[in-house]
Amino acid sequence: MDLHISLHAFYVIDNVKKALEDMCPGTVSCADIVALAARDAVHLSGGPTWDVPKGRKDGRVLIASETRQLPAPTFNISQLQQSFAQRGLSMEDLVALSGGHTLGFSHCSSFQNRIHNFATTQDIDPSMHQAFAASLRSVCPMHNRVKNAGANLDSTPTTFDNRYYKLLLEGKSIFSSDQALLTHPTTKPLVTKFANSQQEFEKAFVESMIKMSSITSGQEVRLNCRFVN
Repeated sequence: MDLHISLHAFYVIDNVKKALEDMCPGTVSCADIVALAARDAVHLSGGPTWDVPKGRKDGRVLIASETRQLPAPTFNISQLQQSFAQRGLSMEDLVALSGGHTLGFSHCSSFQNRIHNFATTQDIDPSMHQAFAASLRSVCPMHNRVKNAGANLDSTPTTFDNRYYKLLLEGKSIFSSDQALLTHPTTKPLVTKFANSQQEFEKAFVESMIKMSSITSGQEVRLNCRFVN
């Protein structure tokens, strides 16, 4: 995981934190700000809104290597299931939260494994739509030297919709972890369910977001989100 790429817009959280500290010092945690920002980003992209439970505390330990414990885009279904279960999240949570891939962009490094040297006998993951794989290979060649090269996570990357699931069923998903959702008897029907109903997806997504954002073990309200007090 490239932390520089993932955290390039963290200044938004810093700005919110500074404004809140000026108004009500030592009251609102960075964890709450991030949870609220996630909700607002979804809603501003055309998705649902929800009441975010507040009162989280921030941790006192900063270890960059712990990000490796997060689900990786190369994970198979067993690895995904284990990762989510360790956090008290179900297989339905896994499928619903994966729908967050309806927004955003991925750099080549996160899906290179599917379009180059996938196996000893084939370069491309056979589960991928052939023309879609070819388009990814054109923007992400084997020895890519373009730092910001990559692809949108779905065809409507700034709109929160269920297009992600529809493309997944067509073999046009970006990550191995996306494709993995079609390899398990519990997750595959959920992909179909959400592909067929925006309303069902949004309902499940909100429930899973509230559940996930309640996972916390912090001890303080940081004065600066980048440092412990």
